Parts: sequence; structure tokens; C-alpha cells
Amino acid sequence: MKFSYCFILISWMFGSGCVMAQAVKPSAKNATLQTVNLYKNLHALKGKAVMFGHQDALAYGVNWRYEEGRSDVKEVTGDYPAVYGWDIGGIEMGNENNLDDVPFKKMKAYIKQVYERGGVNTISWHPRSPIGAEKGSWDTTKGTVTGILPGGDNHNLYKDWLDKAAVFFKSLKGKDGELIPILFRPYHEHTGNWFWWCKNVATDAEYKTLWRFTVYYLQDVKKVNNLLWVYSTAGDVKTETEFLERYPGDDVVDMLGFDAYQYDDPATSNNFLANVDNLLGIVSKIANDKNKLHALTETGYEAIPYSTWWTSVLWRAMEKHDASYVLVWRNHGWHKWSNKMHYYAPYKGQTSEKDFLDFYNLDKTFFQKAVSDQRLYK
Repeated sequence: MKFSYCFILISWMFGSGCVMAQAVKPSAKNATLQTVNLYKNLHALKGKAVMFGHQDALAYGVNWRYEEGRSDVKEVTGDYPAVYGWDIGGIEMGNENNLDDVPFKKMKAYIKQVYERGGVNTISWHPRSPIGAEKGSWDTTKGTVTGILPGGDNHNLYKDWLDKAAVFFKSLKGKDGELIPILFRPYHEHTGNWFWWCKNVATDAEYKTLWRFTVYYLQDVKKVNNLLWVYSTAGDVKTETEFLERYPGDDVVDMLGFDAYQYDDPATSNNFLANVDNLLGIVSKIANDKNKLHALTETGYEAIPYSTWWTSVLWRAMEKHDASYVLVWRNHGWHKWSNKMHYYAPYKGQTSEKDFLDFYNLDKTFFQKAVSDQRLYK
């Protein structure tokens, strides 16, 4: 390993150790103008409105796939979401489609559409296990993270994965050739026990090193300058200390968040509402102390059987906090593996359609039309 590579890598692994008050700007020193503008404008929007997001919103919905211009959210509200979630799981394998069978070629086109109408794109990554690819991200073999860190047996493999991700990120361009900013949320839900980077199979130190190396390699080595980095736990943390146990450092994070889903019946249980309210309070305080953004990065209630879930549960949990956005998961439709309907946003005729319209009409929820007016990239 060359001296310059070692020196830079060590500084990235451990950071400077200093925390100073700074102006609002992304962690990446060489972030593109549009990325800087997005970050500043999202800060300016804080407390004024919460952007609504939907995973794979343009690719498919309940009973349809790849129909240009369609969106289940748009067919209910007359408006697209403000935030659009995508996932690049499979990019590391050189696949043409991601793990949810969305072609990367189509994904790139959708991301460009979103950017050109002023929406926000966020990307998660479910990379397959480097030692148990057949299990996907859901391999929980201990030592997997150790193997891809510098000095590990699979480190070169991991750099190859990052090379492929870098090509994808640098291919996302607007009509004038400018790079499209992305809220990048890798290695999410790491406080859970279901992925190969989670707390039960990777130590806190290993996770931090994985994060810092990933940032270093994409930004410093591959010159990917259009990413804002989103640190996102599972919804199982209870305290500020617990949320920050695996936090890799202010210099490599731009936004904080967590994923939390409703699993019980809101008619008889207040658990989801209370947990999200509590966690948003914790994360909001940390984000404001660190001059970062924060969001409810994944949520939802599968098939939304509770007709007023949007206003009486989700919004009640969020309304007193200043999150940048809330994103619900994808509208897959009929899920043959679980033998049930799998969707998280309403479609025309769905039980919660009317309440979702009430949610849409709240002064403090922003969808595409409202967020386009903010000119986030200018």
C-alpha cells in the first residue's frame, strides 16, 4: 500500500477529533454546486414542511409496471411524491436489474425525470453478502464486514463493488451534463439483526470503518461528488447514546434517520406512534446539535388497512418535529412469496384514499408541486 493512500485512509478512518461550529454545507468538500444547493435548501425548508416520499414510485404500482407517467400517489392526489426512493442492490454483481427487478437503465431515466421537475432522489443499497451471495443482504455470518475492510480477504472485491457503484452515480446527469444530487443511504437498519452489516454480526468499530472507507473510496478515489450521506438506524433504538453508538463521524454524514414500520393494529395499540414520536425527538435533537438534516427514512403500514392511518397515526407522530421527509416503502402489489398484497401507499379505491388526500392537503406536507416551487437545486 502506498504511503499517500495509507496516510489519507488513516485520517479518514479516525477523523480529526475536532468538532467546530460550521456553516450549512455538505460533508464532502468537493460536492457539486447542485448538491451544495440541495443541502442548503433542505436546511432552509426545515420546520416549514415535511416532504412525502415513496419507494420505486415511477417504476410500478398495484397492478401495473413500467407505464410512463404513472404513480399510485399521483392517481390518488393528482400530484407526484416529493421524494423518490430507489435501491442499487445488484449493481455490485454487474446485474442489469436491481434486487426488486427494476432495470438500472430505467432507474437512471426515472432519476433524471425527478431531478428535472425539482424532486429529490434517495438511494439505498442492499448489496449481496460477499461470502453468501445466495442469501442476498440477509446473510448474518460473522466476520463478513471484517473481510471487506482494508487488509481483509475480500477487500479488493469490495473495491470492485464500489467501482461499479461509482460508475452508476457518475452516470446520473441532468440535461446540461451536471451530476444529479443523491441522498445516499447505504448500510441502513444497522442496529437490527438481519443484514450482514448489522449489530449482531459486525462490531461498532467495524461498522464505522466500513462507512468511513466507503465514503473515502467513493469521494476521494473515485471522485463521486454528488452524494449526500444518510446515516439510518432501525427503529429499535431508544436513547441518544444508542443512536450514536455506530455513528461514523460528522465529517462523513449529512443526514440522520431511522426506519420504523407499523406492525400491530393502531386501533388497539399506540406503540408505533409513541416510538416514532420518541425517536424523531431524539434524532431531531442530535441533528440540530450537529447542524445536520434528519428524516423518517423508511416507514409504512403494509396494505394500510386502517382508514385514517395517515392523519391519526403517521402525522400525529411527526407533526411536532422538523424532519425533512418521510418515505413509505414500495407498492409491489400481490406478493407471491408471502401470498398477500404488499404495498405502502394508497391507490385509487384503497381504504385509506380519502385520509391520504387529507394528509396531502395539510399545510406542512409537501409533494412534487410544492417542492418544485422551492427550486431546491438553485
